[in-house]
Amino acid sequence: MKNNYISEIRGVRLEIRDFKKSTISNLLSPIFLLTAIILAPNFSSAQNKANNAFEQLGTELPTPNTYRSAAGAPGKDYFQNTADYDIKVELDDATQRITGTEMITYTNNSPDELRYLWLQLDQNMFKDNSINALSRTGGIENRMTARQLEGMNSASSVNTEVSGSKDHGYNIKAVKTASGGALPFTINGTMMRVDLPIVLKNGQTYTFQVDWDFNIMAYYGRSGYEFFEEDGNYNYFMAHWFPRLCVYDDVNGWQHKQFMGRGEFAVPFGNYKVAITVPADHIVAATGECQNYSKVLSREQQKRMSDASKSKTPVIIVTQAEAVENMKDKSTDKQTWIYDAKNVRDFAFASSRRFIWDAMQTDVYNNGKKIWSMSYYPKEGNPLWEQYSTRVVEHTLKTYGKYSIDYPYPVAISCHATAGGGMEYPMISFNGGRPEADGTYSDRTKAGMIGVIIHEVGHNFFPMIVNSDERQWSWMDEGLNSFCQYLSEQEWDRDFLSRRGEPQKIVSYMKMDQSQLKPIMSNSENIINFGPNAYSKPATALNILRETVMGRELFDYAFKEYARRWAFKHPKPADFFRTMEDASGVDLDWFWKGWFYGTQPVDQALAEVEWYSLDTQNPEIAKTEARKEAEARKQTISNIRNKTDIKETVVEADPTMKDFYNSYDEFAVTDNDKKKYEKFLSTLSAEEKELMEKGMNYYTLKVKNKGGLVMPVIVKMEFEDGTSEVVRYPAEIWRTNDAEITKTVATAKRVKKFILDPFYEIADIDESDNMFPREPAQPTKFELFKRGSFNRTNPMQEAKKTQGAATGTN
Repeated sequence: MKNNYISEIRGVRLEIRDFKKSTISNLLSPIFLLTAIILAPNFSSAQNKANNAFEQLGTELPTPNTYRSAAGAPGKDYFQNTADYDIKVELDDATQRITGTEMITYTNNSPDELRYLWLQLDQNMFKDNSINALSRTGGIENRMTARQLEGMNSASSVNTEVSGSKDHGYNIKAVKTASGGALPFTINGTMMRVDLPIVLKNGQTYTFQVDWDFNIMAYYGRSGYEFFEEDGNYNYFMAHWFPRLCVYDDVNGWQHKQFMGRGEFAVPFGNYKVAITVPADHIVAATGECQNYSKVLSREQQKRMSDASKSKTPVIIVTQAEAVENMKDKSTDKQTWIYDAKNVRDFAFASSRRFIWDAMQTDVYNNGKKIWSMSYYPKEGNPLWEQYSTRVVEHTLKTYGKYSIDYPYPVAISCHATAGGGMEYPMISFNGGRPEADGTYSDRTKAGMIGVIIHEVGHNFFPMIVNSDERQWSWMDEGLNSFCQYLSEQEWDRDFLSRRGEPQKIVSYMKMDQSQLKPIMSNSENIINFGPNAYSKPATALNILRETVMGRELFDYAFKEYARRWAFKHPKPADFFRTMEDASGVDLDWFWKGWFYGTQPVDQALAEVEWYSLDTQNPEIAKTEARKEAEARKQTISNIRNKTDIKETVVEADPTMKDFYNSYDEFAVTDNDKKKYEKFLSTLSAEEKELMEKGMNYYTLKVKNKGGLVMPVIVKMEFEDGTSEVVRYPAEIWRTNDAEITKTVATAKRVKKFILDPFYEIADIDESDNMFPREPAQPTKFELFKRGSFNRTNPMQEAKKTQGAATGTN
């Protein structure tokens, strides 16, 4: 029966009568013949196109061995070396300088003999002759400062806020044996080789000492100080502030790729004992547990700590009034805070007399183990930080534990460092998100602050515990963490303004010119468009895996298994890929190839729809349909105009010109029609009659893969009766032709509209061809007024001004 409501869908009759006359009617029933015709488009050899989309990764992945299994788990011979530190460090607030000495005990658990050790000297990235400074490119731009112009070929090309004329980078004063003898060492950029006097064999340890100092940089996103001109005080956020060991593993040997600022860190686990000497009026936050609160806190502050240990909401340990009072007089006395941290990969700390401090110790997982959630922030962070930060820390531990493993450490800290950005270290993070000076903030500032705290605290799980190689693979921590951040944000507030995770938010990146794109599987320092590549695209890919490809149950189990297998170990990409498949039973090689090894976008198009329906041969139905079609076809432009232009025809003027056919109704049902129909029905089997009575409609959909990245095909059918149905086809539907497929859908209802990707779940870069029939073109909007004319960036501030004007308090 012909479709008379969608002009672009072609109707084709399938008549059982014709099948019965076929020369093969004695062999095949009408039901089988109908099925064969309906399914034929899906299996025609003309529809096939050889492709490699679903071939296994093969040589792209390393060969499994006894260190790393084919299942993605650590093998029976897996090993990792450890480095323990006993550090004494002093922060000079007058000169913004760090001076330290450390005793390092290194344990070789590898099967290899080691004749030297490699240490990381990350501060050397800021030397004028560093590979980072000399390899940066760019020209002269308008509005460049004098300092920027003077430092085009120096460390200031890395950080335009270098402090005066100070030299930067490590000053290694000594490398000694445990007994005090000199050890030979060689510095190569951000790496230092220490030559051992012995061959360090499997199971052996070696202890040695390093003394150093350096000038602290202005805060540049990872570490440094923030200066407050109004009171002349500094907030210090100290990271990669001490020489620390490189990772030695079964894949790379020594991971001593130079630190160039983007590819972060690869660090072995170890135990830390750190004594931090600062001005006596400073408050210190650090990795691990403080061992001497009784000496560094007042009795009142110790009482508040005790109250916080029993509270389910944050308790102020150092009040804003106390912090403001501390800012007035800079103490010349010193005080040492002692911290102990076990089984961590790094150590960071923050120090300032300006810090407000709140905390609570809660049973996050209802397992009897209480964990401290803490926040340190200057008054500039309020009211946002006091209201939200510590609560967000606890929430992050809870939600990340739900999707990975329980947080194993005793404390998690969020420190407010400058207005934007964030950085993570074990048990402590430095986070942005600052209100306006009047205490108001926009919804985006609030969402950004909460989001960055979730992200940086979440990094405790990836990579602080699941300790991937950030120097090589940024996505393994940033991508996985951004994905978990998205899940956590949605559990914080149902309408949370998440930046990443939803597939439609990666579309603008996926639409970019291919010359501007690198695969996710690219080295950290070589990535173009770092944020979308290392954060957004892998986070989106994992969300698509969870929601569309695998389903939540299978994905969540496999992801949790990956975290369990590799907690406190060093996973590589293949370990993640293999574990996700091993624990779910889903072949995902096609997905890794497309999303992680490729740069093609998703762009599916619903190119054509054909409608097939059975001709029941019921004259009551068939002739009614035929009448409707004939009447519709009479509505030509000529016939419409002739009704008014031709006043009277010859036949109308002279009735003698009429004959039988002027009154004959070709669409009237006759007795003969009814008899033929009854006879036809008598020839049908019960199964054939049932099919006839169902009145099924068969729609053949032609879908094109214009983008190249194969993905599941999701189709929504909107029916004439106002209801709808969604059908989902796995990505394997493309396995014999990755460019174009034909799929037939059977439904008892007539379809009014077909929609591809109705829930925006595959990151399709062009939605204009996802509907059939096509939607009318939408006008492109343009701005009549200047940008910002109606841009209310801070409604809270506007409301405050309006209220002040009304009360005369503005």
